[in-house]
Amino acid sequence: MDAIVLLKEDHKTVEALFKRFEQAGERAHAEKRRLVDTITKELVTHAYIEEEIFYPAARAKVPETTDHVLESIEEHHVVVWMLSELKDLDPTDEFFTAKVTVLIENVRHHVEEEEKDWFPQVRAAVGRKELQELGERMAKAKADAPSEPLAVKSSKA
Repeated sequence: MDAIVLLKEDHKTVEALFKRFEQAGERAHAEKRRLVDTITKELVTHAYIEEEIFYPAARAKVPETTDHVLESIEEHHVVVWMLSELKDLDPTDEFFTAKVTVLIENVRHHVEEEEKDWFPQVRAAVGRKELQELGERMAKAKADAPSEPLAVKSSKA
């Protein structure tokens, strides 16, 4: 699987989790907690492989994506801090659903920019074989991803 396909698959996985959260009932506190824990794992892993492998490769191969990469890292920064706040927040807290809703909005915006604006630039500039090699490295690196949101590099950006 090439790197961009892998990232888009991650995006689909997270979007499905978002929809389940949005459809959960107002009092489905335990389900919402489980969903947020799964969303956290997925987003932390995704941010990790993007920041460690994909973004540096994109910048090196397609220098005109540098601004997009830097903006994406800042968007990750916001997301991982929100995830760190949600980690210990009780799902009955009045801010829990509001915070998850803002998280979802931020991630959806981030995904849209990546998929529409700069993934096509990267695909056009990077050969198929290299995208496949990147994808393989990223798939393997998922096992090395931290579980703690603030362990992702962008948390310090």
